[in-house]
Amino acid sequence: MQSCRDLPLRKQGEGVLLQSSQYIPESVCLILNRLKAAGHEACLVGGCVRDLYCGIMPQDYDIVTSARPEEVSSLFSHTIPVGINFGVLIVIEGGQRYEVATFRTEDSYADGRRPTQVAFATAEEDVKRRDFTINGLLFDPEAGRLIDYVGGCRDIENRIVRTIGDPERRFAEDHLRMLRAVRFAANLGYDIDGDVLKAIRGHVEDIQRISAERKRDELCKLLTRGGARRGMELLAETALLGEIMPEVAALQGIEQPETFHPEGDVWEHTLMMLSLLPVEGGTDSRLAWSVIMHDLGKAVTRTVDERGVHFYGHVQRGEEIARQIMERLRFSGADIETILALIRCHMLFMNVKEMRPSRLKRFLRMPDFALHLQLHRLDCLGSHGMLDNYEFCRAQLSEMPEEELRPPRLITGYDLMEMGFTPGPVFARILQEVEDAQLNGTVSSAEDARQMVLSYWAPAG
Repeated sequence: MQSCRDLPLRKQGEGVLLQSSQYIPESVCLILNRLKAAGHEACLVGGCVRDLYCGIMPQDYDIVTSARPEEVSSLFSHTIPVGINFGVLIVIEGGQRYEVATFRTEDSYADGRRPTQVAFATAEEDVKRRDFTINGLLFDPEAGRLIDYVGGCRDIENRIVRTIGDPERRFAEDHLRMLRAVRFAANLGYDIDGDVLKAIRGHVEDIQRISAERKRDELCKLLTRGGARRGMELLAETALLGEIMPEVAALQGIEQPETFHPEGDVWEHTLMMLSLLPVEGGTDSRLAWSVIMHDLGKAVTRTVDERGVHFYGHVQRGEEIARQIMERLRFSGADIETILALIRCHMLFMNVKEMRPSRLKRFLRMPDFALHLQLHRLDCLGSHGMLDNYEFCRAQLSEMPEEELRPPRLITGYDLMEMGFTPGPVFARILQEVEDAQLNGTVSSAEDARQMVLSYWAPAG
């Protein structure tokens, strides 16, 4: 055992304060202390310990204990047996959910995800069946003692992702660990150990045995928690990208006109945009996915003639390909539609200064326009660098009163019926043209709208 160090701490109420920015919540300490008071070992494990070691506030806390599941359940009034066969319970304390798992070892993995059998074990045995050394640390807040059986502190200091034990065995147990290795390296800014890289490349096709939902969730974390560019580069380097999203891998080597894309091919353009994704406060996953997929159509529409390189219809083809990817990865319907809208509209920004007022106002009030604007900014910064249309849109939004952007309707379908019109498809056309006139400033009152309708349309009969 390598006992790394005692972490500096002091009590704050019933919680533990490690540094000014690191606070272990009272509810976590309560769970640990209650388990210990009942005669069991209990400590924090995994990513939260890694984060505490690095001076980062953890996003969640996982607890391991020598207590059996039935003993854990008896000590807490609110538990959920999410993985009772594997010794895992959710304990609800202080309104929060915490995973509490019994120390265990695992037998062979028949499906590349779940062990065929588990046996309760010691803390050291439990740690040595986990995935990566940086996730194999234990921490006892009461004593302030961090326990390292696997060299995790050394690998954190050296900024390297290494499996606990043989990488071939670890990846055979759960194929998703190959993708997790890339994700941790990207998010943390670490390198991947050479033997780990070799094992991933040798078994990359096994990722196909993992469910779409698990792959999607790992990719979302890779893209939104920092290091998205590095993550995509590692996915390509390990060949995982070609297995999971060959349509994105196909962007490599697709050359573009240098006038608008001095950065290089479509792949490099995409990587540059990823490198500009915001880190502070996190990245909206829909924005990140739209960056990856906004130019997918270029790989299948590129043509060259005497006038140069063209990508006719790349937006429409890109939408089709993006939908296929997202349906394959089981995205929600809402996310699919938002991301497709981002792809569909990303080229419209080039015309904003020439749009009629009605068209511009409709454009600026699109759902999720803030995301559209962010994507356009990244698109520009990842290529020619010109932000004039971006700044134009921002100025319009800041200067235009809300009532001008979204004015109340001057006329409704009920008004049309009172005027003698029969409900039907013509209603939508009339109402839109009246609103266009309103947005353009050519009509400004209900009476103006009525006169416009009667001038251009006559009610049946």
